[in-house]
Amino acid sequence: MTTLLISHPSSLRHVTPPGHPERADRIRAVEQALEDERFALLQRVEAPEGTLAQVELCHPAAYAQAISEAAPQQGLVQIDADTIMSPGTLAAVLHGVGGAVHAVDEVMSGRVGNAFSAMRPPGHHAESDRAMGFCFFNNAAIAARHAQRAHGAGRVAIIDWDVHHGNGTQEIFWGDASVLYASTHEMPLYPGTGAASERGEHGTIVNAPLRAGDGSDVFRDAFESAILPRLADFRPDLVIISAGFDAHWRDPLANINLTEADFAWATQKLMEIADRHAGGRLVSILEGGYDLEGLSKSVAAHVTALMRG
Repeated sequence: MTTLLISHPSSLRHVTPPGHPERADRIRAVEQALEDERFALLQRVEAPEGTLAQVELCHPAAYAQAISEAAPQQGLVQIDADTIMSPGTLAAVLHGVGGAVHAVDEVMSGRVGNAFSAMRPPGHHAESDRAMGFCFFNNAAIAARHAQRAHGAGRVAIIDWDVHHGNGTQEIFWGDASVLYASTHEMPLYPGTGAASERGEHGTIVNAPLRAGDGSDVFRDAFESAILPRLADFRPDLVIISAGFDAHWRDPLANINLTEADFAWATQKLMEIADRHAGGRLVSILEGGYDLEGLSKSVAAHVTALMRG
């Protein structure tokens, strides 16, 4: 089955100040990596623009409207300490939502085997009514809820290997037994959540925190001991990956020492569970990754695995 790559030029028009780690060059690095001839068989589409109705699957209407109205006509607007809007931000954010939703539509319909939405800004720090950590709307959470509402998915699993804990995804699904959220992340590190004791109201939150300096062995052990068995027991109808690549050893914002081979390995492990329980249905959504070389090599390894390479 084909792997679908979803992108959109609007990702380049979300402008952040000079020196900000979440910058347009991240997408340029991803696009350049995926221009290699080994990715010639990818099916490529542009993301449609998401709608506020889709945003409201996980965010209150008043919050969605407030973000829309905060978009400046010129210059930059500070939403929080590190979350910034430019005139091109709202379009990028909505196409990010649309890309995640379209990925779910194509995978759940069986038109493609799996999909990778390579968009920015990321989303997993966005809580139901709060933008933070470079994030405005929670693309992975919206994708999960869309799979349930539009395609009848009973159980959706979101696996987050970004080096920063996805506090937003955890908050949105804290009381929801139908969505499993599992995360590996460095702790202590921004945003300060993600202790192993944080399990949600129904035990469907699984946190496997790592410590500064941990590398491949500890990461893989956490995956195999804490996350994969719980995911297999959950028997998801769809697997969603919050695919941040800032646990790479080169990344400047954290201190975990993964290589691109670790991301390929984790992708393959999640695909095995998707094959066993979800008919292979898997959607990956780009989150963090701030060293351009580490990001490009890790994305290439991730997408190669998705293509069953």
